[in-house]
Amino acid sequence: MLKITDLHASVGDKEILKGINLEVKAGEVHAIMGPNGSGKSTLASVIAGNEKFTVTSGSVTFEGEDLLSLPIEDRARKGLFLGFQYPVEIPGVSMANFMKIAVAEQRKYKGLEPLSPAEFLKLMREKSAIVELDSKLTSRAVNEGFSGGEKKKNEIFQMAMLDPKLSILDETDSGLDIDALRVVATGVTRLKRADNATVVITHYQRLLDYIVPDYVHVLYKGRIIYSGDKSLALKLEKEGYDWLINDYKE
Repeated sequence: MLKITDLHASVGDKEILKGINLEVKAGEVHAIMGPNGSGKSTLASVIAGNEKFTVTSGSVTFEGEDLLSLPIEDRARKGLFLGFQYPVEIPGVSMANFMKIAVAEQRKYKGLEPLSPAEFLKLMREKSAIVELDSKLTSRAVNEGFSGGEKKKNEIFQMAMLDPKLSILDETDSGLDIDALRVVATGVTRLKRADNATVVITHYQRLLDYIVPDYVHVLYKGRIIYSGDKSLALKLEKEGYDWLINDYKE
């Protein structure tokens, strides 16, 4: 589904990604961990198409197509979803209208008829229940006045509504208490299918108690320096990164 080969990316004159290689297949969950400043969020931003970053070499393909050649909106239409570490507020735009436009645009791209008002409301109710999102929030402006937990629930609600092929969740667990973490992570797990995939960027193993990864990768100084299964996350939680970093040579 997603194949990244020797990806290098910079912001200004500073190179951040220094040769990323990663392959994500349908049905898989990948976790990316690593110390602060390793390039985890940069990787997510580059895949999503953030123009702040410049790809200097390497390739990224999504279902066999050159992802880097596509504008942000086409990446989203093709089924790529990015969950933000710090979800933005959009004053004056209600969640209901925001999602109505997004879902309609996606269906148009796929050649599908728009949903009727009744069908759309039914879909909203079904998907908001996945993350226990208060129905009152859908009538409010996007994320405006939402708590940290509500913003993260809202991110996964949007993910459920758009039903992406590949979801990249950038520190979805950041700032969540135990109850909110359980709700958000359980929602992500419920959305997993054999024909979609998820990449979870996190600092903490606790998220992976709910979203069980098939693979865990350690990103350090712009490169993936080690990969393993879920047991790697447990080891990192217990021992930190020093045992990997001390042996790493650029």
